[in-house]
Amino acid sequence: MADLSINICGITSPNPFWLASGPPSNSGEQVMRAFDMGWGGAVWKTVGNPIVNVSSRLGAVGYAGSPVMGLNNIELITDRPLEVNFKEIYEVKKRYPDNAVVVSLMVESKDEWKDIIRRSEDTGADGLELNFGCPHGMCERGMGSAVGQEPDVLREITSWAREFATTPVIAKLTPNVTNILDPGIAAVEGGADAISLINTLKSIIGVDLKNLVIQPTVGIEGTQGGYCGPAVKPVALHMAGTLARDERITVPISGIGGISNWYDAAEFLALGSTSVQVCTAVMHYGYRIVEGMIDGLNNYLDEMGMKSVNDLIGRAVSTYVEWGDLDLNFGVNAKINSKTCIGCQLCYIACLDGGHQCIHTHQGPCSAFHGKADHGINPRTSIMPPVMHTDKNKSEAHIPFVDDDECIGCNLCQLVCPVPECVTMEEVPTAAGKESWNERLAKGLS
Repeated sequence: MADLSINICGITSPNPFWLASGPPSNSGEQVMRAFDMGWGGAVWKTVGNPIVNVSSRLGAVGYAGSPVMGLNNIELITDRPLEVNFKEIYEVKKRYPDNAVVVSLMVESKDEWKDIIRRSEDTGADGLELNFGCPHGMCERGMGSAVGQEPDVLREITSWAREFATTPVIAKLTPNVTNILDPGIAAVEGGADAISLINTLKSIIGVDLKNLVIQPTVGIEGTQGGYCGPAVKPVALHMAGTLARDERITVPISGIGGISNWYDAAEFLALGSTSVQVCTAVMHYGYRIVEGMIDGLNNYLDEMGMKSVNDLIGRAVSTYVEWGDLDLNFGVNAKINSKTCIGCQLCYIACLDGGHQCIHTHQGPCSAFHGKADHGINPRTSIMPPVMHTDKNKSEAHIPFVDDDECIGCNLCQLVCPVPECVTMEEVPTAAGKESWNERLAKGLS
């Protein structure tokens, strides 16, 4: 069994799985239950001058049977007295000395930062996370993403925290920027010991078409909120990876955004994160998901021959390059296994209507896809139900095949196929060596 313990900027924990700052880390009772389940650390729900929240405050969008593909919230920082929060943080750290306890902070003035940092460190907490990411409610008050979107302000406030703090300082970044490197570099220049990202994406989750009001609804109105959950993972991976591969980012990263299982976590670790933070998945399924995360990561590391989770951290960073550095001479073609194909023709229709028209059948498409006014599409999920054939009635005429000369290796057929490994992508041999677009430009070619 591999060693899952980590050390991120001097903060240690028995494993890389932390609760992100949010509703699951709102109280001492909650955090202690999470630690009992196996979580390695927790970032306390942001403390500052307590606010008044609204109701309702959550909205979700579902997809493919999941009611929460993405979650939108208009909840703000703690609405509980600071004295209560600090007392509970003290009790948690006293009872769980081996688990990481980090306090998320958000205030306005330099004097307020000095005071709240001192009070946070008096609890015995292991570190501080500066919330520069909240995209609603707090940014209108000059905090949260209003800071995260202004590198100069972010740099200055980070330097205040570094001046006042004796424990590690983590800067939490907003994704609501054009280039994540700008705030990332500013955080490093301001003295941050680590960076965490991403916070939530500014969003409107939807409109209640019965009442014609934005969701979630507060009375007869709504507002933009922060988007999180599995849907944001690709954005989070991109931004975390962008920082991890840049030589100017000289501090460790705590990855956040759509992490729901061990596989998601391993992806963030491979792209340079030392710890990973989880919120939405806990809100959906509860604290016990960490048991599967720990087992899954342990099994993966064992299978890969890695003795420690540190052997995984950053292993994929070097493979992240710009488009202009990709090999233009590398190619793959799709191969369809006729023995496992169920004749649903999803690949055929996808290639015909949305791809490169290189998949064919000996007979035209079945009526499930053409000839019906609604094409069988569910307007709420946009999922087209495939027509399944049993082995007894599967017609060879409906089994698709690939025209190798026309296939451009886009992967679309493999992505839409409902049968695991029925469609594979096989490398096309070539005598040409590796050559990128940038290399062609350097040679005066186009």
